[in-house]
Amino acid sequence: MIKGVQVNKDYPRSARIGSQIQEVVSEILVKKIKDPRLSGAAVTDVRMSGDLSCAYIYFSVYGSGKEVVENAEKGFKSAKGFFKKAVGNQLHLRYTPDLKFIFDFTIENARRMDELLKTLKEKENWSEDGEQDY
Repeated sequence: MIKGVQVNKDYPRSARIGSQIQEVVSEILVKKIKDPRLSGAAVTDVRMSGDLSCAYIYFSVYGSGKEVVENAEKGFKSAKGFFKKAVGNQLHLRYTPDLKFIFDFTIENARRMDELLKTLKEKENWSEDGEQDY
């Protein structure tokens, strides 16, 4: 457990551990990882399996395109051992969970939705106040 973190019994253990793993991995991304494939990556969420044996780490990448995402996935895969060792050292768990890095499509989907709405607005000739012009 990270020093100085208070335990809230209403907050499930899996959520607490996921939050701590997100903190550790995010800090490593910013301060220690020099891999250019991970330079624009950020951790968006961490979800734990029910038995805490696996942490599903969701990430986003600055930039767009399939190649950028694939490079980031390769970067996370090559640094997986480094991340796992750091998580084990900082959280002091009996068993360090396996780390699985997954691209988070939430931001990409939101961007796509904005583009679709913009296109619809232009196509339908909507005014700024939300009413259709005739």
